[in-house]
Amino acid sequence: MSIARSLKRCSGLAAAAVVLALSGCGASEVVEQDQSAAQGEGTTEYPLTIENCGREVTIEQAPQNVVSLDQNSTEILLSLGLEDRIAGTASWTDPILDSLAEANEKVPRLADDAPTYEVLLGADPDFVTASFGRHYNEEGGVVSRDRLAETGIGSYLSPTDCEGDMSINGGGTRTQPLTLESLYQEIRDLAAIFDVQDRGEKLIADLQSRTDAALEGVDLQGKTVAFWFADTRTPYIAGGLGAPSMLAKMTGMENVFSDLDDDWPATGWESFVEKDPEIIVLGDLQRDRFPGDRLEDKVDFLKSDPLTKSMDAVQNECFIALHGAEMNPSIRSVDGLEKINAWTEKSDGCVSGAS
Repeated sequence: MSIARSLKRCSGLAAAAVVLALSGCGASEVVEQDQSAAQGEGTTEYPLTIENCGREVTIEQAPQNVVSLDQNSTEILLSLGLEDRIAGTASWTDPILDSLAEANEKVPRLADDAPTYEVLLGADPDFVTASFGRHYNEEGGVVSRDRLAETGIGSYLSPTDCEGDMSINGGGTRTQPLTLESLYQEIRDLAAIFDVQDRGEKLIADLQSRTDAALEGVDLQGKTVAFWFADTRTPYIAGGLGAPSMLAKMTGMENVFSDLDDDWPATGWESFVEKDPEIIVLGDLQRDRFPGDRLEDKVDFLKSDPLTKSMDAVQNECFIALHGAEMNPSIRSVDGLEKINAWTEKSDGCVSGAS
């Protein structure tokens, strides 16, 4: 079993397989792919051998029973119309997108968080996908990719979590800023693996069109921002190279924690108050894993805590609410941009001086 990490866009025109270098992701190369697979209707010719996050994987045929270990990965598969091939999903922070709700009804929820290895095997997968490499860790994860390979089960890890053979969420640290290109590569990879390339290109075109529309006229002109994902005790705040900083840069904001390399480092409230961001992006998580996961709990905390309640951003309620999936690398990143756009239009007191 295996996966695709580098196919040139196939849109009904002849196209050869190429090596595509991406920011925030390691080398991506089609190791074995007949040129005819990238011609005509954009069909995949199997076996397809590819390099995914430093690992060579071979797909003998399109998977029929895939398990997705993350919401982000599941929503891509659903967007590609693959609900009939999804044997299970896990690790959710938010409700399903409205546009995917009907398709998602067919998909078994193995666990709200990470499933056990036994539960994963119980779904009888022939392929496993993940957005975050922690699931593939030897210790504390669901199952290693080596163990899956030993049992004849292929695996895929999102390029948004990779630099070379290193998984960011699996214990590594980014050295390059994340870009939307890594997300688009994931869509192309999965579309090639499942032989639905035309659907993949259509999805990417839609996301890019929405991105362009969301960014039109939005420039927050260096307004400082902090992204708080979860936990009132030791808050998890977005560092400078991950998905939230990407959203900030695209909309003209400056992440006050841009000096931190980890995607979601834990920090203290003293440091948060000292940074004094003009805008605070709050994770609206529909779960109860950490204190303050939910939006209303975050707002209540900020307004009542002795350290935070005197901040200008708190007193002026300069809050942008984003779902967890919109603060992680996913197709929901575009939803995040659209929400920032909508917020700027009705928050004059927080964005005065910005256009």
